[in-house]
Amino acid sequence: MRIRLCLAALSLVGGAGVATLATPTASAAACTDVDVVAARGTFEPGTLGFIVGDPVYSALQRKISGKTLSSYKVNYPADLSLTSAAQGNADLVNHVNQQAAACPNQRFILVGYSQGANVVDNSLGISSEGAVVGSPIVATLPAAVEPRVAAVLLFGNPIRALGKSVTGVYQSRTIDFCATGDPVCQSGGTDVGAHLGYTANADAAAAFAAGKV
Repeated sequence: MRIRLCLAALSLVGGAGVATLATPTASAAACTDVDVVAARGTFEPGTLGFIVGDPVYSALQRKISGKTLSSYKVNYPADLSLTSAAQGNADLVNHVNQQAAACPNQRFILVGYSQGANVVDNSLGISSEGAVVGSPIVATLPAAVEPRVAAVLLFGNPIRALGKSVTGVYQSRTIDFCATGDPVCQSGGTDVGAHLGYTANADAAAAFAAGKV
């Protein structure tokens, strides 16, 4: 009960379930070499996300030389509503599809933290239903786009607490950080503060991605 209350206080808990959603509109951006698509955590402030997205993007700019980078903040509520993660799932897939069509040589790095990791999981075809702030899959990246996803960077991924992870064609391109004791991604975890410390993994994540692009 104590863990549940702490999670609620940090806005890290929520149910799953989804109603029928209209596909959001995402506009194509510049045709850079690499588009970093970031899904922030629940109620996380910052441009791409104060804890993960912003520091990871800064680290990627340092680690990836000789290539142009752009960023996209997944357009979704990132709140505790039942359709939040599903809206993010739809927007991420729509954005990547539009970019892939407009920019034939562009590659993608997907970044997801907490609920944002659920958004990315769903987009890869791995359901986050039943996880903290999860949802059923509403859209997946098509097979034609899959080779252009250079790296997947996940932090505090709630499906880990269900014993799940990214498998299949994306597995070798995925790094998935779960801090010891983080109750969002570790079943039985009790260290709520661990879920807020993933800024420390930004450089490692960027180095991993730099080796993939």
